[in-house]
Amino acid sequence: LAVGMERTGFRWGSLLVKIGALGGLTSTMIVMLLGQSRVFFSMSKDGLLPKMFSNVHPKFRTPWISSLTVGLVVATFASLIPLASLGEMTSIGTLLAFIIVSAGVWLLRKRSPELARPFRAPWMPLTPILGIGFALLMMASLPLITWIRLVVWLLIGLVIYFSYGRFHSRVQKGLAPIPSE
Repeated sequence: LAVGMERTGFRWGSLLVKIGALGGLTSTMIVMLLGQSRVFFSMSKDGLLPKMFSNVHPKFRTPWISSLTVGLVVATFASLIPLASLGEMTSIGTLLAFIIVSAGVWLLRKRSPELARPFRAPWMPLTPILGIGFALLMMASLPLITWIRLVVWLLIGLVIYFSYGRFHSRVQKGLAPIPSE
């Protein structure tokens, strides 16, 4: 859009679109960094990751080791991998997460219909089936190398789970996660 506006003579419009894109990308990255560090924090409280990832900073009350780790890993990848590839990897990972959530909603509704829920998904099971289908359709448009990277990352995650997390998970042992400090 910015290139098109610039070529048609709307330089000010092109600059405005570029500034908007930069702001959008920045806010997305911050939200993803904060979200992923909180995921590591929660996984650590369950024992799926080492306890150091659930350490809370005494002054700021944030999971500082998780935040630093995620920030360093993301910065390293961002500096070494082309932006298009990073975008594709983010897309396939997000779409896979949508598929897992949709399948989880469907499965929980089927297996445990009596559970109290703070919200209800309409038109069960059509909504999760459509969510899964559309996400798969969008994933299918991604290049083969992106799928290979997804499989490699999933395998790395499975190795971590089966070599560490499975034996340390408090929930799997029937215990409550470690309470927050």
